[in-house]
Amino acid sequence: MWRSTLNKLLTLVATAVVGTSAVAQDYPVRPIKAITVTSAGGTSDIFMRGLADRMQKVIGQPIVIENRPGGSFNIGSRACAEAAPDGYTICILPGEPLTFNQFLFKSLPYNPATFEPITRLFNIVLSLSVNKSLGVRTFGELIAHAKAHSGTLSYTSGSVAFSTFFDRVNKDAGADIIRVPYRGGADQVNALLSGSIPVAFTGLSNVRGQLEAGLFTGLMVDSGMRSPLFPDIPTIPEATGKQYQSRSYFTIVAPPGTPKTITAKLHAMIVEISSEPTFREAYFHARGLEPALSTSPEEFGKFIQQDRVLAAEVVREAGLNPQ
Repeated sequence: MWRSTLNKLLTLVATAVVGTSAVAQDYPVRPIKAITVTSAGGTSDIFMRGLADRMQKVIGQPIVIENRPGGSFNIGSRACAEAAPDGYTICILPGEPLTFNQFLFKSLPYNPATFEPITRLFNIVLSLSVNKSLGVRTFGELIAHAKAHSGTLSYTSGSVAFSTFFDRVNKDAGADIIRVPYRGGADQVNALLSGSIPVAFTGLSNVRGQLEAGLFTGLMVDSGMRSPLFPDIPTIPEATGKQYQSRSYFTIVAPPGTPKTITAKLHAMIVEISSEPTFREAYFHARGLEPALSTSPEEFGKFIQQDRVLAAEVVREAGLNPQ
């Protein structure tokens, strides 16, 4: 009897494996939805639309972009977590909902550890920029201005990591620069342009036009070296004399339970497209983004686990408590 039961179990396993392989081989046979957690016009939205256009040419199926901004990226991340794990939903998420948010919120409407990894995409080169009317040209002058006008200077940042950066700056310098959250990079730039928020830590690509036009002043960038787009803007260590380990990056993940045969197929396609010279120039280099493609979904998964450890350290050092 036990042999009969064992044979049935082996048959079921074999059928499941064959079925999964067949699904992956035929995939995709209908449109794929791509959830973004930022508003239209932001860095990740523009990148995803460029990637979607290339993907459609490869697979013959449209990629439908769905913007789900807000809630510290938790709204879109929840939508991703609750989507069917059939390969017809992919999600472009920043590092925050995968690493930081679990230490900043008492509860989350999703489990960040259960997303199926596909690949890291790029590091965003962030620029600390100010409206020219503020009249500061260096980070030191910004801190002096903030201390001289206590409680009146505000900033915005789409990155949780750089909110903790300003928390540390306020503590070390005795300043009081107040954070004002916005839903995405485009909204942040509009606020900076109008002067309603005079300081922003946002994607370099978001403010490239205004920096080139002289409307904004770039005080520093968070990359390991100066950006070739703006070689006169110093790095964080050059501007502050201190190192800062955390980087802002974006990824592609799938809903929990998506078959690994499908995530592997998506990984191979996305990496191949993103490695094309014309794509890299148009969607990475020209936009101030640093390619950071993972060698495999498994390697990307290990990176996320390591970055969670770093995120916990950053939050703890900043003295932040879950809200």
